[in-house]
Amino acid sequence: MERTAAVTRTTKETDIAVRLNLDGSGKAEISTGIGFFDHMLNGFARHGLFDLNCQVKGDLEVDCHHTIEDTGIVLGQAIRKAVGDKKGIVRYGTCILPMDESLVLCSLDLSGRPYYVSDVEFPTERVGEMDTQMVKEFFYAVSYSAAMNLHFKMLSGGNSHHMIEGMFKAFAKALDMAAAHDPRITDVLSTKGSL
Repeated sequence: MERTAAVTRTTKETDIAVRLNLDGSGKAEISTGIGFFDHMLNGFARHGLFDLNCQVKGDLEVDCHHTIEDTGIVLGQAIRKAVGDKKGIVRYGTCILPMDESLVLCSLDLSGRPYYVSDVEFPTERVGEMDTQMVKEFFYAVSYSAAMNLHFKMLSGGNSHHMIEGMFKAFAKALDMAAAHDPRITDVLSTKGSL
């Protein structure tokens, strides 16, 4: 059975609807009002082989903060819901991904315990209409809403666009790995018996 989730969230700042299929083929329909962010979410879906529909209306007349952070919250909730009881999944995923001059490491654990660590600093304040400081806010929101332990290390940086794109693609590959089923795992991969 395909592992899917649909999550909506409406506040005075944003109106967000996300549909996610962890067992998809990389199809994406993305509209956030922020071109570069759309590009990153498309890359996430394509490289993780997730089907993702993400429709966002946010208060972009203020700035991009609420739109990006709240999308992270809803995507994290969708990931947590789609993963389900975690029986039979690998749980851990790691990817070291090159993007031209940049090289990024992403490692995550679908542990049920949220934590976010990143050493990434960008040389520019913006890429397109997206503030680079929002990359941290997005992934922090994803990690806490999905209840995952998420780490990034920028092993080699340079161009902000390449660095961010590398992060989104590495996250997709690591999540795909962590959510994969292994027939040798008959319950959850934990000595506690639950995740």
